[in-house]
Amino acid sequence: MPSTPSTLGDFIVLPISIPPLPSFPKPTTHYLYLRRNTPKIPIPSDSRSLFLTNCPVDSTDLHLRSLFASLVGPGRFESASFEDERKDTAHKLSPLDAAVPVNAVRLLQAHGSTNKKRKREEEEDAERSREDEAARLPSTWTRPLRKSGSTAIVLLADEKSVEQVLKACAKLPKTKKYPEWGAGDVASKVPALGSVWLKQHNRLCYPDPATLQQAVDAFSAVFARREKEAAEIAKRLRNEPDEDGFVTVTRGGRNAPASRTEAEEARKKMVERAEKKRQEMEGLYRFQLREKQKEEQEELLKRFEDDRKKLEAMRMKRGKFVPEA
Repeated sequence: MPSTPSTLGDFIVLPISIPPLPSFPKPTTHYLYLRRNTPKIPIPSDSRSLFLTNCPVDSTDLHLRSLFASLVGPGRFESASFEDERKDTAHKLSPLDAAVPVNAVRLLQAHGSTNKKRKREEEEDAERSREDEAARLPSTWTRPLRKSGSTAIVLLADEKSVEQVLKACAKLPKTKKYPEWGAGDVASKVPALGSVWLKQHNRLCYPDPATLQQAVDAFSAVFARREKEAAEIAKRLRNEPDEDGFVTVTRGGRNAPASRTEAEEARKKMVERAEKKRQEMEGLYRFQLREKQKEEQEELLKRFEDDRKKLEAMRMKRGKFVPEA
């Protein structure tokens, strides 16, 4: 069999040995690909982080910790962030954030005191974390699975540890001593997969009704409070002009601010009324009417002269009509 290449493009190939399982009682080899982390937007910790791709589907923080400990010894691994976890953090909003209007946030940023915001920033973050935790429904899975070929970013202790990991990975194809995946006491620290994992999922799909009711009550209470705060902020927002210099138009009482659609319709009607008034003012004075009539007469004479010239040209082309004998 051909030997395993040590590099693939910019990546270093890291073979790992997968021990036999009851579902597949044969050992196999899986290949991880890693390189220095070079994101488009650099951060201070890039010099001591590695980018991994083709992670196994059962990867966890403990699996990677055990893997790097077998390469360079314990104490070098700090943390790992997987692709799906980073996407959830970047794009998934808290369910409580639906109660916060964008305009209200903009108004607070524009008129709020910077010093007060700095002083209360930690308190607000802590309060938001407690509210999110209380309103979150219980999870139905004891352990997540990764997508095939997913990526991860591993943060090590220092830049020297990164160099040692890369050197150790480069030596593996020669020694053929591949690190074992999930070696040590990893299996006892992470929830088991297989039938046990699915049975626990079925059980967690039916949580305690009291736990569900507690989460729903917490969400409803926080949502109602934030909705009230948003209504109070919207009162101040009515007097704030938008990017085009228009003030939000309201309908009904002062406590019921108009929606964005209603404000846009009112704005269009105002522009149409101004255009109609301008057109009506064009023929208000007699000299304007006389000038308009004079222009119409000149245009009519011009068209008549053009038609007469066309008719004469057609007669010249036709010539005299000579009937057949």
